[in-house]
Amino acid sequence: MHQTLPQLIYFSVTALAMLVFLALELRRDLTMLQQNSYRIDRYRRWLKASGDTTSTLRLVAIGVFLAGLSILSTPVVSMALVLIVSLCGIVSLLRMKYKKPLVMTKRAWRLYSVMAALSVIIILGALLAWGIGYGYIWKLFVTTMTALALYCGSHLITMAAVVILEPVERSINTRFRHDAERILASMPGLKIIGITGSYGKTSTKHYLHRILSEKYDTLMTPGNFNTTLGVIRTIREYLKPYNEVFIVEMGAKQTGDIKDICDLVHPTAAIVTAVGPQHLESFKTIENVRATKFELVDSLPSDGVAVLNNDFPLIADCTVSGVKTERYTVNNVPGSSWHVTDIAYTPSGTSFTLNGPDGYSISLRTHLVGECNISNLAAAVIMAREMGVEDNKIRYAVEQIEQVEHRLNVKRTPGGITIIDDAYNSNPMGSAMALDVLAGLTGGKRIVVTPGMVELGDKQYELNAQFGEKIARCADIAIIVNRANRDAITEGAERGGMDATAIRKVENFAEAQQLLATMLAPGDTVLYENDLPDTFK
Repeated sequence: MHQTLPQLIYFSVTALAMLVFLALELRRDLTMLQQNSYRIDRYRRWLKASGDTTSTLRLVAIGVFLAGLSILSTPVVSMALVLIVSLCGIVSLLRMKYKKPLVMTKRAWRLYSVMAALSVIIILGALLAWGIGYGYIWKLFVTTMTALALYCGSHLITMAAVVILEPVERSINTRFRHDAERILASMPGLKIIGITGSYGKTSTKHYLHRILSEKYDTLMTPGNFNTTLGVIRTIREYLKPYNEVFIVEMGAKQTGDIKDICDLVHPTAAIVTAVGPQHLESFKTIENVRATKFELVDSLPSDGVAVLNNDFPLIADCTVSGVKTERYTVNNVPGSSWHVTDIAYTPSGTSFTLNGPDGYSISLRTHLVGECNISNLAAAVIMAREMGVEDNKIRYAVEQIEQVEHRLNVKRTPGGITIIDDAYNSNPMGSAMALDVLAGLTGGKRIVVTPGMVELGDKQYELNAQFGEKIARCADIAIIVNRANRDAITEGAERGGMDATAIRKVENFAEAQQLLATMLAPGDTVLYENDLPDTFK
């Protein structure tokens, strides 16, 4: 191919643009891999659900690549098409916003480095195969077309990097686990309380931490550190020799997850807040959910104690032997040793009475609202009494507890709008309770903004349709965000009697906010129920 300076510049710019586009795309792939816990199985499920492998830009790129290989095409024309695709892709990726941006941890850097190395190796291989003996322009053309092919199959590069690094990650995790075990072994007097449940575990953790802190130096797993690796990190980075109690939130998406955490920390006390249809996509059956949650109870020693929420039939029906059991309920389920009565909601919060064995009762006041929060508080109070915290300290702590962010958190704006923020996560029971709170606020329009509930397996459509029916009874306007559950919620809301004009459909929360700005007035209430991550559309 004849070389001129303008051609060399043109081909160089196009190659550089394509390489930048590829680097940005690999970073985006890493973002979605991280949001799927670096798990290939979850990442592949996201690919299937999102249709990312057949996005418009990727299909165009595949077409350009095939055209570039055609004998009917010339390198100059092919490079022009690649330049257009690259610039469009760069602009799109730079403008892309994530609810949960990529965190460049050491693991993320390792993965990105391997992804980059694989790309470089493939490009060099292509140059060795087709570029030897040719001029710079041809080498730039081969480099560009190979980078374009890598973009088209970037998901394969991402998954290959995970496989390559698996032995390294396993070795690092084993070393960290042994270090965590060493730290725990050096603190034989540490009291460890495990908390799990399909929902409610994070709030219960916060409430228990606040109450126990009146008597003990208490540490809890921060944020969403509820996996084995999260607990290991908490132990290595946060646990101090003077801590007396360690509250461990235990999450699970498959059988054995909680047992693995218990094998690490060996809890002596447990709270199971709920067993419901959560993460059915990975658990498959509700019985598997229960079995996994009760891995915590099964791990307790003979002198341990389990606090169980009997409001859930799958907990109430589960027999526990060999360990002390305290069962609690808000709905006065038979067989419960603790039950809540006299719930009264006020503008400043809630008052209620917790009744226990042998005529015991304690009257409490809290800033929290919603039956789910009262249930979680009850579990925390029962465990605190098991830990020897005096009633006066319990009363004081409960009254000081603040609402956990994004979990049925009620705020009032200076403009007179009431915001019910329940956006952290959503489940059938929690969403119903949030709607009940919304229904009780009748000063103005009641608006619910929601994308619905996910990870419910083959029950997802049915449960979201039921959610829509409940919306029709409790809200005046429904703003349905994203497409994941749009049809199910709409069907349920219309079946529940909501007028079609009151059901508004938007693509994302930014559009929902724009729509709200056109309809809100003082006295109105907005419920934000769930906020799907970037892995859902």
